[in-house]
Amino acid sequence: MEKIKDLKWEPGMTVSSLVERIGSIGFQGTEIGKAVDTILKMKKSGSKIFLTFTSNMVTSGLRGLFAQLIKLKLVDVVITTVGSIEEDIMRAKGESFLISSFHSDDLSLHERGMNRVGNILVPNESYCKLEDELNVMLDDIYKKQAKFAISELLRELGSKLNDEDSILYQAYKNKIPVFCPAITDGAFGFHLYLFQQKHPDFFVDIVKDFENILFVTGFDEKKGLIALGGGVSKHHALLANLLNGGLDYAVYITTEHPSSGSMSGATTQEAKSWGKIKDDSDAATIHGEVSVMFPLVIFRVLEELNREGLLNG
Repeated sequence: MEKIKDLKWEPGMTVSSLVERIGSIGFQGTEIGKAVDTILKMKKSGSKIFLTFTSNMVTSGLRGLFAQLIKLKLVDVVITTVGSIEEDIMRAKGESFLISSFHSDDLSLHERGMNRVGNILVPNESYCKLEDELNVMLDDIYKKQAKFAISELLRELGSKLNDEDSILYQAYKNKIPVFCPAITDGAFGFHLYLFQQKHPDFFVDIVKDFENILFVTGFDEKKGLIALGGGVSKHHALLANLLNGGLDYAVYITTEHPSSGSMSGATTQEAKSWGKIKDDSDAATIHGEVSVMFPLVIFRVLEELNREGLLNG
């Protein structure tokens, strides 16, 4: 068994060396170290890597990091919620979000047309501009065809963005599929509904996309998952991989705990009871907030892959 090592500051210490040492201090630091090792094994084994995240993470400054990981081809499949799609388009079209406070006067914010996500503000005006942008893009896409699986529609939208920090743009450019099973659970879904009222033959096929995600990998292929947060994004990846024999590698980062019985709090151990993760898989569960924990993990991973000449982008 490894011995606990004291963590000390040194002048000029890099993020990579800090994270490496955090792995030997115990508690969640140990899980951070395991997560780094597990992701490195995913990549070096040639696994198909699924990245899942929820929309609040795209509201934050992690959006550009997710886009960069796609550009570097560290991940092969992306699954997210519809707020990610909306806010990725907003940011690609020049909108900005603001840092506020977790203790804001929410009634005052509502009167000012500001929507709060934790300590981040998204203006109502950004949603109005999103509607205008979507109408133009959907009109153009509709001229090509009327029926799309969700991932196909998102690929078309990505082709109309020109922002290196855009998730959809990088996914389009690098041929990485983006899945959003709960596509109607937000403003985007409402605009799809309105568009369909004008064009009754316009159809977004959810079931077709379930087929697409099932065949994005195979039973005999090695598979890995990086699940940031929980909910439908996480479960969609687990279900697709359950039907393909289970995951060989998994890393979860979540603020939830297993006592609630929720998908967000479920650990990698629980997933083994379903066959979603193989019995002998390498896995780690970090209990912590993603905007802090994930950059620590992934920067260490990227440093190591870069040192070994294994980054593709």
